[in-house]
Amino acid sequence: MKIFSASQIRQWDAATIKEQRITSHELMERAAEACFQWITEYHINHDFLLICGTGNNGGDGLAIARMLTSAGKKTRVVIFDTGNEPTEDNLRNRRLLESSGLPPILIRSSAEMPVPEPSEIIIECLWGTGLNRPLQEEAAALAERINGFDNHIVAIDMPGGMLCDKSSAGLTVIHARETLSFCPKLSFLMAENATAFGKVISLDIGLSKKFESEQYSPFELPDIRYYASLIRPRPDFGHKGSFGSAALFAGSKGMMGAAILSARAYLQSGAGKLTCYVPACGYEIMQTAVPEAMCRVAGSEHLDATEITGAYDSIGCGPGLGTAPEISILLDLLLHQPGKLVIDADALNIIAANASLLRRMQEGKLLITPHPGEFDRLFGKSENDFERLATAINKAKEHQICIVLKGHHTAIISPGGKVKFNSSGNSGMAKPGSGDVLTGLLTGLLAQGYGIEEAACLGVHLHGLAGDLAADIHTRQAMTASNIIEELENSWRLLLNVSISSARGE
Repeated sequence: MKIFSASQIRQWDAATIKEQRITSHELMERAAEACFQWITEYHINHDFLLICGTGNNGGDGLAIARMLTSAGKKTRVVIFDTGNEPTEDNLRNRRLLESSGLPPILIRSSAEMPVPEPSEIIIECLWGTGLNRPLQEEAAALAERINGFDNHIVAIDMPGGMLCDKSSAGLTVIHARETLSFCPKLSFLMAENATAFGKVISLDIGLSKKFESEQYSPFELPDIRYYASLIRPRPDFGHKGSFGSAALFAGSKGMMGAAILSARAYLQSGAGKLTCYVPACGYEIMQTAVPEAMCRVAGSEHLDATEITGAYDSIGCGPGLGTAPEISILLDLLLHQPGKLVIDADALNIIAANASLLRRMQEGKLLITPHPGEFDRLFGKSENDFERLATAINKAKEHQICIVLKGHHTAIISPGGKVKFNSSGNSGMAKPGSGDVLTGLLTGLLAQGYGIEEAACLGVHLHGLAGDLAADIHTRQAMTASNIIEELENSWRLLLNVSISSARGE
């Protein structure tokens, strides 16, 4: 699904109204009904206090309140009236609410806000996506007062005070336990907002598919069918030479585990031959732990610059390398190799300390996988997640590379500047070695001939799916990076089954 800006979301509503020949009030009723159904299913034994603004988000809330009252739920409604003229649909729903026997409480300041009863769920419908600047004065004070209550808060469309497509870091924002959303928003994919939006519940209100398909956005949150569509058929008459050859430069004294995890993940990618370049101290370790891989020695306790023997379709570099000065020479050598290159971990830190290496990145052949700290070391400190994402887009275009900016919703930024956010994975993957697994998997996909953006998208999603399966078995607390590798088989199976179902038109 594409991720639109606040102005595009308003256009989406308008396009839906025109295409489906409905009124704006009917679309509002549809949104309110979807919220009402969810609220009464998941909070059935509670009373409700709805806090509404004078815009269309407030109109949603007034309609929800009417539905709750009609269903026999004990409901109170507060309207924060700042003197602005209410929208037509808001005013209509206020009149309908009053005629149903539930007059709202009008307040003009935070001091007038009634204290909710302990039994009441707060349904917050103050500003939604209509907000385009930080909350000021009484609006900010009201948000702070609401945050001071101990009650469970459900936000409709967006938490009050949060900006849809700009950073809200440092702003006054209402902190919801759940947010009921009618379409994805960029703000919901940013870690800086996680404490404010809580759990995002996506509700389908039948927005125009035509508008979504025709409207441009650089941002997308694909579903599992997209990732399944990337899988290339595996020819029956293929042999190990048919599926690529790769080299992995990894490991140092005390860090051979990272090299092993990366090599094992590579072998689960479907790729062909793997040659591991390791220091002498890790030779026997690697040969024992990963017997399916060939092994070459370069250096004693850490990798040294070496002449690379053989041609490789892809190269992975970084897991457990360390940051010895000699490794920068090795990286310079690898950046001039003809195959596609994945750079992660220590290799990224070495490049960050050597700007000349960054300038040697080969256009269209490089995939880097930084977490936010590594990214900032490479390209400069960012003040917030939105600024970091903007920098990533600019740098991907400038260097013509693919950037996998790791996080809960990992962002895959193409050389053309388009961004796909991943939807698989969980916090249990925040463990040592998880990134090394991803490096091996990406290297293996590139070896098979996948393009850098295809490999990044498919690899990140497979990695996250395996993490989800591992968490189901071992819990997020106890799972390890090795568990992710163990579940790659089943994550492949999940995607292959989706691919088969799609091919059948199911």
